[in-house]
Amino acid sequence: MKNSTLPDPFEQARLEKGYGEMDDQNDPVTMVLRLKDVRKCAHNWKSYSSEAVPGRIVVPSEVNIRDMRQIPFEVDPPRHGAYRALVEAWFKRPLQAEYQQRLTDQISGIVDQFVGQERVEVVSELALPLQSRALTLLLNTDYGESEKWISWGTHVFRSEGVALDGDKATVLYDYIDEQIERAQKQPSGDLYSVLLDSEIDGRKMTPEEVKGVLVLTFAGGRDTVINAVTNAIAYFAEHPESLARLRQEPDITGRAVEEMIRYFSPLTQMGRVVMEDSQVCEHAVKADSRISLCWASANRDAAVFENPNEIVLDRKINPHVGFGFSHHNCLGATHARQIMKILLQTLAERVSTIEMLDFTENIEELDEFKRKVGFHKLSVKINPINH
Repeated sequence: MKNSTLPDPFEQARLEKGYGEMDDQNDPVTMVLRLKDVRKCAHNWKSYSSEAVPGRIVVPSEVNIRDMRQIPFEVDPPRHGAYRALVEAWFKRPLQAEYQQRLTDQISGIVDQFVGQERVEVVSELALPLQSRALTLLLNTDYGESEKWISWGTHVFRSEGVALDGDKATVLYDYIDEQIERAQKQPSGDLYSVLLDSEIDGRKMTPEEVKGVLVLTFAGGRDTVINAVTNAIAYFAEHPESLARLRQEPDITGRAVEEMIRYFSPLTQMGRVVMEDSQVCEHAVKADSRISLCWASANRDAAVFENPNEIVLDRKINPHVGFGFSHHNCLGATHARQIMKILLQTLAERVSTIEMLDFTENIEELDEFKRKVGFHKLSVKINPINH
């Protein structure tokens, strides 16, 4: 098995019963594993709610480190739709040519920095700066701010050896409070200012609501983008033929991005709170217990995907749920897709081969399931194309 492979730990449970079980800080979770069931539950917000105690739908639960609601992520319809409509156009800006050009300049600059060097540590030296600098475009804020975000390290709510770190979360909250205060005094064209000037239900958004959107923007797109970028580089290190193929067939790049999102599933799962006694895969779930929509399992469902455990670069039919599903599909998906597309184009244009030097795997412990989500560290040598 290659080092870049992400095995599917859910296969047996998915085939045999369709669900798994894990304990999360004494708040157990029934994991929904089949694609059709995941989609059905995601759609059914009346039975499976996102609007519980703030932090409870995340796995691991963040109830103990925050009491602030992330918006629109922790809101159910119909209110969810009103918040979503407010921010939808802003988060679609990555489709604009100027945004894409600036993102291309950023990503190619970062890749060029390391092409031909003896060694680069991908997670901290390449993926984290790439994600942080791209975020300045999404927020429409000063490029220099990214240095501060990089200094926080790869996780917003975690630190070495601590799955959930309240002190670290406070650093982010305090920072966002400062930025909201600044935008109140000196409005600009950044996301803070735009949200403060937005109306919901005929009134201005409160600073607390603005903070909810911003915390989601910072936290939701961090580990996920870093995992996707790092896993892609590991994959190309062990599949030079795939990099060569993208060079020869650039028109399949969009499909390759979707396939990598399916295969890597940068976010393993997302919870919901059960509103009434019901059944998932013939398994009884009680009101006020939790289920999780296990995107990573659903994306390997052999009932839907042919050769699910392989990256098929030009996969034609790919109804993956790597960005979630239904009304709560990922707000930052357009931005993440552009990052991955431009990264793949840049690597194909500039890089001949990538050598994997050493690595430390990042394994999620989900009780009976152990899922590799990527790497804590990954050192490689990136070799240039010699024209």
